[in-house]
Amino acid sequence: MNEKKLGFGFMRLPLLDENDEASIDIEQTKKMVDVFLERGFTYFDTAWMYCGFRSENAIKEALTDRYPRDRYTIATKLHADFLKSKEDRDAIFYQQLEKTGAQYFDYYLLHDAGRDLYKIYTEMDCFRWLAEKKEQGLIKHIGFSCHDNAEMVDRVFTEHPEMEFVLLQINYLDWENDGIQSRKCYETAVKHGKDVIVMEPVKGGTLARVPEEVERMFKECHPDWSVPSWGIRFAASLEHVKVVLSGMSSLDQMLDNTGYMAEFTPMTEKEIAIVEKAVDLINANITVACTGCSYCTGGCPENIPIPKYFSLYNADLQETKEKIWLPQNQYYARLAKTFGKASDCIECGQCEQICPQQLPIIQYLKDVAKHFEK
Repeated sequence: MNEKKLGFGFMRLPLLDENDEASIDIEQTKKMVDVFLERGFTYFDTAWMYCGFRSENAIKEALTDRYPRDRYTIATKLHADFLKSKEDRDAIFYQQLEKTGAQYFDYYLLHDAGRDLYKIYTEMDCFRWLAEKKEQGLIKHIGFSCHDNAEMVDRVFTEHPEMEFVLLQINYLDWENDGIQSRKCYETAVKHGKDVIVMEPVKGGTLARVPEEVERMFKECHPDWSVPSWGIRFAASLEHVKVVLSGMSSLDQMLDNTGYMAEFTPMTEKEIAIVEKAVDLINANITVACTGCSYCTGGCPENIPIPKYFSLYNADLQETKEKIWLPQNQYYARLAKTFGKASDCIECGQCEQICPQQLPIIQYLKDVAKHFEK
């Protein structure tokens, strides 16, 4: 993979109309692409449905039509929701080649191989199909992205060791989140000896707008560091992370990110300690003060993973309102396929009797159900 750790995500591009995600500002995108390449970065990430299905077209207009093929690397993805038959695999793939003008893909991913979509990818024989495309020289590296737990990451790599890398949601706020399991997923990939690419290092902008106390602490340590840079630096400091994707939507963001990532050095122990304190401060304002001890789950008659649901609920409430898609919904839906839903609670009360924090769990589960099951 490329030596520099920053990748340009074509998911949150500058728009001409903020209410129309397909109205990409191509001229500004071209300027951003120029800066990205001039500063020595090469990795571009897109997908079939990004920006109202126009992201791959934007890659062609801003990048492949304007630069020789050896100047950049392109990653794109196939999503199971668009597969109704095996013939759809090739139909989409060759449209992607045409839309991007890429000639071949450096990295190609099965998009979000969680337990439900993994079943579709398996039924559609997508793993063998991917390997064939690699043999034909149309793909250089094959992998998958995952919004699921570490057990699922382990399953995919165990059943398909031919997968070379995984794209994971990793940021300092989700690192120890019991529902998202960023650290556990990362460690699972490392255990399998696989490369890790990072998505959502700033949680789609959430970590660009931290509480004032956290921002003050960041600025006291490094007055010249932007607040969102702490999220990208944290992810890039992980030894086995090869690329950190940033969905940049303005030239200013591009200049900032490429500025400090051009000669990137990993965070020091002091800086990591500040990040950990920032997480505590951010989480101090969470809605449900669950510590994740799991005392409540052992005797739950409906097998509800209460702490995991509370983690996802807290994480979702911390998101910025401007985000188009929130991943916590996906994590919740997948947990609910294996465990009881929050709405399955029969209000027996055993969880509240044993909770060390004496939380009103029954009411919180109603809140979670209303939030995620609407």
